[in-house]
Amino acid sequence: MTLNPAPALLDLRQDVALLTAAIIDINSVSGNETRLADAVESALGALADYTVVRDGDAIIARTELGRSERVILAGHLDTVPLPTVPGSLGTVPATWQSGIPGEGVLFGRGTTDMKGGVAVQLALAATLFDDGHQPDKDVTFVFYDHEEVEAVKSGLGRLVRNHGDLLDGDFAILLEPTDGTVEGGCNGTSRFEATTFGETAHSARAWMGINAIHAAAPILERLAAYEPRTINVDGLDYRESLNAVKIKGGTAGNVIPDRCVVEINYRFAPDKTPDQAEAHVRELLEGFDVVRTDAAAGARPGLNHPAAASFVAAVGAEPKPKYGWTDVARFSELGIPAVNFGPGDPLLAHKDNEHVDADAIRECLRALRTWLGQ
Repeated sequence: MTLNPAPALLDLRQDVALLTAAIIDINSVSGNETRLADAVESALGALADYTVVRDGDAIIARTELGRSERVILAGHLDTVPLPTVPGSLGTVPATWQSGIPGEGVLFGRGTTDMKGGVAVQLALAATLFDDGHQPDKDVTFVFYDHEEVEAVKSGLGRLVRNHGDLLDGDFAILLEPTDGTVEGGCNGTSRFEATTFGETAHSARAWMGINAIHAAAPILERLAAYEPRTINVDGLDYRESLNAVKIKGGTAGNVIPDRCVVEINYRFAPDKTPDQAEAHVRELLEGFDVVRTDAAAGARPGLNHPAAASFVAAVGAEPKPKYGWTDVARFSELGIPAVNFGPGDPLLAHKDNEHVDADAIRECLRALRTWLGQ
């Protein structure tokens, strides 16, 4: 009989960089978040100042102070799969480049995306009421599963469906990696399939058929010639992109293909809806069979909200746009202004050498503590 491993124990009061390493050491590739969720639930349940609710491998911890304003700090527990290249440092367990725990650069899967941010959430939760202090805002901490996979599995989406009342708030911060700079809103994303049709024939008598792959050439030409736009939304410049990302066609090396599918990804600025984005793609590819297969709306920056403005001031750096899609869009759909802010370089996310500087995690924690008045 296989026994479940003992629940991992997390010391939320240790140095936040060491806490990050401890969280990384609990393997939580998407679909395997339960052990980390158990550890997070146990650690939060030991804190007297929170109401804790768990749904699957997602956890909500809320203060109930009756404040006039509530902020949400959210982060996902899962990571993409571990590196397959032998010797990769961005794996599990975590390693310190210096060889000294807590000093310098920390390597491991999730260091940037986003175990550093999760550690900051937990450290804040543990110390929010230290020395008799009470924050002037109510705070909701959200930890959720299945962010790195298809949206239908999202733990945050499940929380919205099952516990939407517990996600009420005035402002949300998603602790995705931003290199310590506030990134407002996010681009939307949509996927399409453009299909061309032909007629099969033996390749030795190609003139007897119609080559569907060749027929797709104008689609690729239009996409290659397309000049993506940069659109200012509420003071931030969002750069769009529209690209072929996959092509499928053909059945054998001696058969003229009768079908070809070009998969297209459009990252669009948050000034438009998914339907408006679809209309733009259809206009570009007029004359071709185009089907939208997936779409997620973006989120406007929301930086004009008083809580967002005070947070930007506390961070002390010029805010930037978020080009990729993040779960700030889910909060935006709930009517909650949201920004991205977390430790680590987002360009290192999912890399085989994923890493973060310990001081970047500490600085993120310091900025949030300052803003919350700790």
